[in-house]
Amino acid sequence: MLRKTLQVFSFLVIGIMLLAACSPAATPTAQIVPVTVTPPEEKATQPPQEEAGQVQVTIQDALGRTVTLDKAPERIVLAGKAVIMVTDAVYAFPGAGSKIVGISNTNQGRGDFISILDPNYASKVTLANDVGPEQVAALQPDLVIMKSYLAESLGSPLETLGIPVVYLNLETPEQYSTDLATLGQVFQNEARATELIDYYNETVSKVASATAGMDEAEKPRVLLLYYSEKEGNVAFNVPPKGYIQTFLVETAGGLPVWLDIELGSGWTKVGLEQIAAWDPDQIYIVAYTKNAELVVDDLKADPNWQGLKAVTGDQIYAFPADFYSWDQPDVRWALGLQWLASKIHPDLWTDFNSMQAAMGFFEQLYGIDNSTFIELISPLMTGIQ
Repeated sequence: MLRKTLQVFSFLVIGIMLLAACSPAATPTAQIVPVTVTPPEEKATQPPQEEAGQVQVTIQDALGRTVTLDKAPERIVLAGKAVIMVTDAVYAFPGAGSKIVGISNTNQGRGDFISILDPNYASKVTLANDVGPEQVAALQPDLVIMKSYLAESLGSPLETLGIPVVYLNLETPEQYSTDLATLGQVFQNEARATELIDYYNETVSKVASATAGMDEAEKPRVLLLYYSEKEGNVAFNVPPKGYIQTFLVETAGGLPVWLDIELGSGWTKVGLEQIAAWDPDQIYIVAYTKNAELVVDDLKADPNWQGLKAVTGDQIYAFPADFYSWDQPDVRWALGLQWLASKIHPDLWTDFNSMQAAMGFFEQLYGIDNSTFIELISPLMTGIQ
């Protein structure tokens, strides 16, 4: 029965198809619904690295390496020892602070200078100066900036983890020019880098030209001493020839008396007997964790020092400082150079005013206005007389 039914149905379907084939085409009465077809995205007509927010950044660092980033860094960590030199140079670039997510400790005992520059400083992670790669990597940075001598101990492990690292030297005036240019590449602000380089070059040129051609007999014999105190043990140290402190004394027109002894690669400890043998015309005391003015007062009152020419002639000075001392290879070295020149050859710098110079310095490097300077920086300043 089922088979007969299927046969009848098949004959009916075939008959209908034959009639349709013989009939003229009918006009469809159903409405055609348009279909919107989304075309595939067109290929970019410019390289991917030129898309908004994806500008490829190429950086030449202090080790002569080329570091290439797919885009401008947005999460930067400033890590390791001597980080104040790195941090202060970085913050001289407007807007750089907004990209910093972590900084190693920048307090040398007088407070955190960056806290007055960066309104978001409290939200940034503070790292130890001997921070390990794991702690840095946990911040998920797309760039880490550090001193070049940390390349093996901290930089290499980070690069093994795939984190880009840029190294800076920041030890000599020549290195400052190179490293500021590097930071100009990092923050895509080469115009600002040029401004800063010009400032340092012009400062050095101005000071050096004042004593150019001067006979050695016209230059005072100068001793610069770094005062340190650990567990009650006091020590005095002199810098090697290649340190910026030696450069400051020579450029300001002084004769560094300590260059006649065997010096190490870092600060060299010297005793009172050696200091007395030098018996310099002028002595400058540097102290990083203690007020250098208090150290000078103690030395003046010490009978063992009262026989020195510099002490009897009232030519022993505390090197100036605010948050940091002006002698070290921090951005302040240019300010320290000007002050030192005014002390070594006061007759050549009769119109120099330490407070005004400092006010101009902080305005030029960080845009700090006079009222902010007077309120937050000048109260910390020592040794500027």
